[in-house]
Amino acid sequence: MTVILPPIELTGGMILGDEVYARIGAAILDGTLPAGQRLRDVDLAQQLGVSRTPVREALQRLERFGLVEIAVGRYTRVSEPNDRLRDETGEFTAYFMGNALRIALQRCTADQHAAIVAKMDAVVDGAERADPLRLFEAASTMFEEVTKATGNTVFIGVVRETALAIQRNLRGWQPFLVGPISRGDGYAQLREHIVARDGDNAEQLLRYLHGIV
Repeated sequence: MTVILPPIELTGGMILGDEVYARIGAAILDGTLPAGQRLRDVDLAQQLGVSRTPVREALQRLERFGLVEIAVGRYTRVSEPNDRLRDETGEFTAYFMGNALRIALQRCTADQHAAIVAKMDAVVDGAERADPLRLFEAASTMFEEVTKATGNTVFIGVVRETALAIQRNLRGWQPFLVGPISRGDGYAQLREHIVARDGDNAEQLLRYLHGIV
């Protein structure tokens, strides 16, 4: 393994296992650890300045969401996402975020609601520009806000675990991005539903925008 990852410097409030998971996941996302790269826990532990235990736990978490492949006694390596994995990730994302949006609009505070609407403005801008990547990045940011606004610790925990997989599997994947762009006019309507706190119609429209009915 020739890739070098910088050591982790823990500060107050940081959890070592989560930081190791985030650090390795980020290296997969940005291509520092490319698809097919073999991963040795002893090398990663040495580079990150931690023991092998949190590294092994992080690799197991990454495997659960398809970022890493583990063949016991043979290899551990960065996976190459296939169309089935991307399809399943897209389906999960559309359904999950639709539910989160409906819950958030029912219970969010006025300040949280204003923050969601502001993030939605960036989503509408990405749709109007017909810029798939801009739209994806803006939507990802908005749904971070939406998930926090649910106040549901389980939703928040699931998103924390799956965010890396969603980013890696869907960013730049044309079948997931072209559909929403082709239905771009719907984003202005989605904003109207959000402003009105109409969670039921917002959820249904979000699914439609991603081709799920």
